[in-house]
Amino acid sequence: MDIRKVKKLIDLVKETGVSELEINEGEESVKITLGQFITTQTPMAPIPNPPTAVTTPIEANTIPTEPITNNGHTLRSPMVGTVFLAPTPGAKPFFEIGQRVAAGDTLCLIEAMKMFNQVEADKSGVISACLVENSNPVEFDQPLFVIEEA
Repeated sequence: MDIRKVKKLIDLVKETGVSELEINEGEESVKITLGQFITTQTPMAPIPNPPTAVTTPIEANTIPTEPITNNGHTLRSPMVGTVFLAPTPGAKPFFEIGQRVAAGDTLCLIEAMKMFNQVEADKSGVISACLVENSNPVEFDQPLFVIEEA
């Protein structure tokens, strides 16, 4: 598929406000979602013996059971995927509740389409709440953390 055609499709998605567009031409396909695009030219073969996921337990008191009603800044998910609160299974989490963070510090990873994307603090402060559980799916714009100014 011609790159100029893909660029025109991206512009069309931006202009119309459509959240997702998918076009298939033979074995080529383009899927544009929320400003991201992926081009696939050949079908992918299944992975023999895919690795098994190991979840890292987190403390029960880090996930609030009722809505947050504070004045903190809510960091939201920039994409759809699976959230991981530690760099590798069994490793120490990126943060602890009550820990001071600076803008740019990594707070979690979101796996989307076999790629791990770092989610960084967009504001300095103290993490007062973690609103997601490790290894769980997250949606675009879903609240992840509450960061309060110290």
